[in-house]
Amino acid sequence: MKITSIDIIDVKNDLQSAVAKWRPVVVRINTDEGISGFGEVGMAYGVGASAGFGMAKDLSKMLIGLDPMKNEFIWDMMQKKTFWGQGGGTVVSAGMSAIDTALWDIKGKALKAPVYQLLGGKTRDKLRTYASQLQFGWNRSAKKDILITPEQYAEAALKAKADGYDCIKVDVNEIDEEGYAKKRNLYGPLPNKVLDVGYQRLKAIRETVGDDMDIILEAHALTDTTSAIKFGRMVEDLDVLFYEEPVMPLNPKQMKIVSDSVNIPIAAGERIFTRWGYVPFLESGSLAVIQPDLGTCGGITEAKKICDMAHVYDMTCQIHVCGGPIMTAASLQVEVAIPNFCIHELHRYSLLDGNINTCKYNYLPQGGYYEVPDLPGIGQELTEESIRESDKVTVE
Repeated sequence: MKITSIDIIDVKNDLQSAVAKWRPVVVRINTDEGISGFGEVGMAYGVGASAGFGMAKDLSKMLIGLDPMKNEFIWDMMQKKTFWGQGGGTVVSAGMSAIDTALWDIKGKALKAPVYQLLGGKTRDKLRTYASQLQFGWNRSAKKDILITPEQYAEAALKAKADGYDCIKVDVNEIDEEGYAKKRNLYGPLPNKVLDVGYQRLKAIRETVGDDMDIILEAHALTDTTSAIKFGRMVEDLDVLFYEEPVMPLNPKQMKIVSDSVNIPIAAGERIFTRWGYVPFLESGSLAVIQPDLGTCGGITEAKKICDMAHVYDMTCQIHVCGGPIMTAASLQVEVAIPNFCIHELHRYSLLDGNINTCKYNYLPQGGYYEVPDLPGIGQELTEESIRESDKVTVE
């Protein structure tokens, strides 16, 4: 089997994220045997989708004529024969990730097996799932709610609970009292009255949903070491499952300082790339939960290695999921195959028709648990209509 062409697709949709257009970029690798594989660049949100598109295009030029079953060889080539691959970083890793996932999709389809079988088989029948990003409400509306009062946060948590979820994730500090996101300065020894806004929101959730629901505290690294520690200590009495990205991962020592100073397990990973990036966090023991993103960490090939490395250090894994249905499907394949799985992330965007309708299948949890599909490959593809209507470049 040989790779004959690769399509890089800027998937058309009408959704908006908090800071920029929602832009899932998907790679489709085509072969001389008529089998195509899909993978997603993990930069659908924030700023940088155009760079991810360009990187996938540039990497694709190296792959024409190669055997798509040789994913390890291709991964190593993309890292070591591109110069910038050995430096890592978001854009390079995201381009590599999409291509790698598409190769696994081809392999599964060629062998008529779901990817999880190729990774060692299922370690469980169902995947516990949490409702993510409740600071924007929990509903199927394309227009986000901007929650301000503690009562609004509690109401959103009740909606998720009514949908069958026994765990939620929320950033109680991202939105200020005026309803603006990411505009507050949360650095340094902040006054208690500033941090009390977030505390009261989290307290309202806990008091409303009771002790049976787990709460993941999201921070998006908007705090620095000083404020992250102070806020973490404030909420210790609210029984937080884990504290996600309290600080930026660029200086691993700061994550360790927070971990040593707060009596809540720490999680991070969506902005840590390849197994080399994870090494200082594994060796320091600063993380209890790692969260590699299949669209940026290096794809399925690399994510499996990262999760296996974490297992040696008694760390559990939750794949970070904030993308289109291609990303969700691929993440489920990895999570069901690893013994140190923790929980699956269902982002609010995964509920929206503008996201769901770009692909052939609609996978959503039932009663707070996912069942992983048994279709060959990753079990998801873009619709022909979506491919036809989207901007794309073909490399031959």
